[in-house]
Amino acid sequence: MTATMPQVNAEFGAKPIISFPDGPAPAGLKTVELVEGNGPMVRRGDTVTVNYHGVAWGREDPFDSSFDRHQPASFGIGVGQVIRGWDQSVPGHNVGSRLLVSIPPEYGYGSRGIPQAGIEGNDTLVFVIDIIETR
Repeated sequence: MTATMPQVNAEFGAKPIISFPDGPAPAGLKTVELVEGNGPMVRRGDTVTVNYHGVAWGREDPFDSSFDRHQPASFGIGVGQVIRGWDQSVPGHNVGSRLLVSIPPEYGYGSRGIPQAGIEGNDTLVFVIDIIETR
């Protein structure tokens, strides 16, 4: 893992615990595969089922977490159903993988953010994503 990315427990299926390094978020979209799965590869246009945990860079409390709800989410990937950072980072990884993704505002919610969700304008988003299924 690069020095500029947060540290995360790597166990697939475990609720993520994220520790941020000192300093600013890395520039650009960054994806680190913490666990390499051995299931089918996710391709653009697939419907994926994932567990995820999302926080704004440097914050402790998630703005959204399927781990907290105990309910995975399913959606089309690579087809504009989710933010661009997800569409570009999830395809190409296998079922069973745990990803750490740092998403700059231009690949997330931009300068507007989503204040009601606790995402401020220009926040860098960090997601831990467990890929459960693709079809």
